[in-house]
Amino acid sequence: MLASNALIGLREGLEAALVVVILVAFLVKSDRRWALRHVWTGVGVAVALSVALGALLTYGTKQLSFEAQELIGGSASILAVGFVTVMVFWMKSASRTISGELKGKLDRALDLGPFAIALVAFLGVGREGLETAIFFYATTEAAGAGNNQPLIGWVVGLAGAVVLGWLIYRGAVRINLAVFFRWTGILLVVVAAGILAYGIHDLQEARFLPGLTTLAFDVSATVDPGSWYATLLKGIFNFTPATTLLQAVAWVLYVAVVLTLFLRPARPTPATPAAACPAGSRPTVAA
Repeated sequence: MLASNALIGLREGLEAALVVVILVAFLVKSDRRWALRHVWTGVGVAVALSVALGALLTYGTKQLSFEAQELIGGSASILAVGFVTVMVFWMKSASRTISGELKGKLDRALDLGPFAIALVAFLGVGREGLETAIFFYATTEAAGAGNNQPLIGWVVGLAGAVVLGWLIYRGAVRINLAVFFRWTGILLVVVAAGILAYGIHDLQEARFLPGLTTLAFDVSATVDPGSWYATLLKGIFNFTPATTLLQAVAWVLYVAVVLTLFLRPARPTPATPAAACPAGSRPTVAA
């Protein structure tokens, strides 16, 4: 659980950190530091809202019945998988142009006033924050009560993202974002498949989905759930020794379909004619 949660925390945190880095660097380089406080206001509100949502999901469901908790937990896991699927495909195409898009939005917001500036920062960071909150709830539920590994993994991943974001801002490190998001995207697809399987099991326990007693395999006699390798398999793949048929089918189909589409080469973008480019402009390149 620690490794997979650290990966998710690093990925989500770095996306949010890149948003902040791009906005701050743009304002500093364009000598409009007066707007920095409005950017930080938007970032602060986004972080506070994300923390509040995570706390609500984690602690607000404790008084519910077992079936209700499983239904909410399973639904949150499925939602988290939907988020990560959209995220990996979006970053695959947007990693080369995200800087220009954010700068354009902020440039327009500067003419509209403080609220618009804060809104750009809030939307940029808030999306990642809400995804992180739902992921956090889904992974902590999957780990079970009393297991602190997901929390430690999230702290390590988010702290690494903050440090990496600061180093990028200071110019101490350069990252090929297309390559970074490609490889972390592959790993996240596998992690998301495990979260999907766990969410389906929750919905089966809530009696929302059938097949709780229809097992694809049961290797409990061979794989000791308390062993180190069982813990490793659960932490990375959300593997359980007794897996229902619906869980197994969902895991295989998700990995096969999503990974195939994700690894499919992108269609080449037609080159922009030189005459159509404004004087002095240049195409966006990878960060």
